[in-house]
Amino acid sequence: MPSRSPDPLLAQLGSHRWLVPLLADLAAHKGARFVGLVNRLQLSRDSLTRTLGAAAAIGWVQRNPGHGHPLRPEYILTEAGHAAALRAATIAEAQAAIGLPPGAATRWGLPLVAGIGAGHDRFNALSRLLAPATPRALSQGLTALGEHGLVVRDVIDGRPPSSLYALTANGRVLAEACA
Repeated sequence: MPSRSPDPLLAQLGSHRWLVPLLADLAAHKGARFVGLVNRLQLSRDSLTRTLGAAAAIGWVQRNPGHGHPLRPEYILTEAGHAAALRAATIAEAQAAIGLPPGAATRWGLPLVAGIGAGHDRFNALSRLLAPATPRALSQGLTALGEHGLVVRDVIDGRPPSSLYALTANGRVLAEACA
């Protein structure tokens, strides 16, 4: 029987497109300056500012209190951020192994992959599992996962027609990292 509750940590990691690469980078480098993060992650200053703000609001990232200049701050992981960063690093490694660029997943991409990997193969089952997600968000997430070659959709001819979702080989690699 598939699990009936979503993984809250995975939902938080998927809440921002760049949270997984950010946390993985901070864990690998034991903290980083803002400009170093911009250069390594190859994203805009605004995107990094929003992602750092989201990570700080969750309680995963903070400014290093004993280092840096106010105009050149350094960011480090909090105690709670270390556990999330370990999971983010595993997911980032799996994404790199299958050739998925960082930040390619939608907000619900990781929870969808984990849900399909756990046995939820129908749209309504995924919708019940990821209750706060709207049907439109789930549909867009499934479409994006299909475009990245992580999920395949099988349409069953019947009255009414229905769809089954399954993970590809690359999708299973990512699902194992999300578990």
